[in-house]
Amino acid sequence: MGNKTRLNKELGLFDVFAISTGAMFSSGFFLLPGLASQYTGPSVFVAYLVAGIMIMPAMFSIAEISTALPRSGGAYFFLDRSLGPLMGTIGGLGTYFALMFKTAFAIIGIGAYASFFWEVPVKTIAIMATLFFMGLNLVGAKKTSGLQNIFVIFLLVVLGTFIVDGLYNIFFTDRVDIPGINDHFDPFFTDGFEGVIITSGFVFVSYLGLTQIASVAEEIKNPERNIPLGMLLSLIVTGLVYVLGVFVMVSVIEPSEFANDLAPAATAVKKLFNWLPGDLGAYLMTGAAMAAFASTGNAGLLSSSRYPFAMSRDTLFPAGFSKVNKMGTPYAAILLTTALILLFILILSEEGIAKLASTFQLFIFMLINLSVIVFRNSKIESYDPGYRSPFYPWMQIAGIIISFVLIIYMGWMAILFSAAIVLVAVLWYRYYARLKVKREGAIFHWFALLGKYQYPDIENEFMTILKEKGLRQGDPFDQTIINARIVNLERKINFEALVEEVSEVFSTEMHVDKDVLVKEFYATSPIEPALVIPGVSILYAKNDGVDHPSLQIIICKNGIRKPVSKGAISSEDYIKVFFFLVNSSEESRQQLRMLSRLIDIVERDEFLEEMLRITSHREMKEFLLHNERYITVQLLPGSVQGETIGKALKEVKYPTDVLVALIERGGETFPPHGNTILQENDVLTIIGEPRSIAQLFDRFVRLNKDKDKENGKALN
Repeated sequence: MGNKTRLNKELGLFDVFAISTGAMFSSGFFLLPGLASQYTGPSVFVAYLVAGIMIMPAMFSIAEISTALPRSGGAYFFLDRSLGPLMGTIGGLGTYFALMFKTAFAIIGIGAYASFFWEVPVKTIAIMATLFFMGLNLVGAKKTSGLQNIFVIFLLVVLGTFIVDGLYNIFFTDRVDIPGINDHFDPFFTDGFEGVIITSGFVFVSYLGLTQIASVAEEIKNPERNIPLGMLLSLIVTGLVYVLGVFVMVSVIEPSEFANDLAPAATAVKKLFNWLPGDLGAYLMTGAAMAAFASTGNAGLLSSSRYPFAMSRDTLFPAGFSKVNKMGTPYAAILLTTALILLFILILSEEGIAKLASTFQLFIFMLINLSVIVFRNSKIESYDPGYRSPFYPWMQIAGIIISFVLIIYMGWMAILFSAAIVLVAVLWYRYYARLKVKREGAIFHWFALLGKYQYPDIENEFMTILKEKGLRQGDPFDQTIINARIVNLERKINFEALVEEVSEVFSTEMHVDKDVLVKEFYATSPIEPALVIPGVSILYAKNDGVDHPSLQIIICKNGIRKPVSKGAISSEDYIKVFFFLVNSSEESRQQLRMLSRLIDIVERDEFLEEMLRITSHREMKEFLLHNERYITVQLLPGSVQGETIGKALKEVKYPTDVLVALIERGGETFPPHGNTILQENDVLTIIGEPRSIAQLFDRFVRLNKDKDKENGKALN
């Protein structure tokens, strides 16, 4: 994937939390509670709790797939790569329109609340807000999420104050204008268990923003940690605000009034916040409502615009929508999405469109839960999620059943609307996309296990994603490089004999079967850089008896003739640098991550020339480790680091998160231990966390430069 279609990774954990949380606090808190109480009465806050629990299977499934395949497009990309491009088209177009409908509705809410204070046309304000959000999105996701963070912080402060003040007045005061706790809660269930389930389906829309984060997964830093953690924190915080906030509303508003109230939070706050002067409390809650609708509209435009962008990259949409501008944002997709949202604002006014859109979202949740089952059963090794859904597959089966039941309760109009979207998507795929697409989903790998057709290119794509994700925390790549055996071959040898000798070394060191290793090294590898980078080859093997990764590097300046292949392409080349990597069979995905990191290294400019030029094994390993996590220090008399000469390594105080990995002494390189005595002219290779390495750089390199300058001035 070229840089012109790649998005910048700018979003951190709080950005994930803010986008997810901000997409939920709008109609769910400021509009729906009163209407929902018509179905179940004062137990409406329990329905919010049930709805939060019911969305958990979809959340866990989306978190798993997002950490395995962090790509823009969310549901579209997941369904396309699991169930095939037809289902991807249905999911992509359907979710795209569903998100735009809900975004348009939220932005109209901004105009509606603004009209409470100023005599302005509602839709005029909504159009201006949409154009403002478009400008932010064109500048970049970080700028968009920055505004989102402000919205969410303001919202949480106001709503948190509302809940604390409400609970205090309900339980700890004797105010006559707030009735006793039993007055509004009898009967608690007005329509029994069925009423709670119907209401849970009705307010289920309040949590759908939780899953919007999947559509911007490609732009999230450290997605394997930030996506599941951000979504879980968002669900906990949002669930607490919904349940406690609606409980306060039920407690302070008369039931007959509450059931028909379109602004229950504003009504409730009139009886609370009496410690603020005048109508300041009402102004604050109205401002929070506007911020909520604005955050939903902002997050909605951000996430929905990624659907045409992702579908365009896969040729399901015209090619122009996959381009990004200098800011790294998909400008064509943002402009199209903005135009459609403006159209919906002008022609739609019914709030029921949110319910229709949510019905299709439930259908998508069914398919996403199925996708996790498909990915797991496809046995694709490069499907490597950093987070795995708990209670698999029962969690996914429960999610499918929950979505199906809630769709039934949504009614026939919502079901027919979803069927219409499916029909449009099928026609789009049949008459536009089918001739342009030559891939199938992971479900074909599941079929392959039953002797059916398999689509191999999906493994290559997943490997590309794995390579972009990089190593996982705890992967022993650096240690494997440090301990690697490097052999400079001067004698002539053929490829077969080289494999035999390398396998013999591994077999002796690790007590594993040599013939098994030879067979593994000969196997056709999907990771073979030799066709792209002549002169370099990576071979790997797995064995049950291996307890830690091990690497051998063979340097042969004259080259060894070796057949190379990748897919249907094959040729022969003279290989001058070989990497042989051995891992445990139980760590096959770790091996793929380490191999992907090796490929990143060998793809550096002039890699082969540098490897052949370097003669020191220490320098060669440093070249392979080269990043912000290491520094080289030579112990010279008179220098800052020279003060450690003659000391045991364990006596030297370095930061706790760094390690002296290698020492070069007299032309030989070895890994030291605590009792190793440091000697003059030793060259130390230190690896560790970037912050501590930067401190050592300041201490050893910059201090020495300053010292040299001072000595120079003294001599002058």
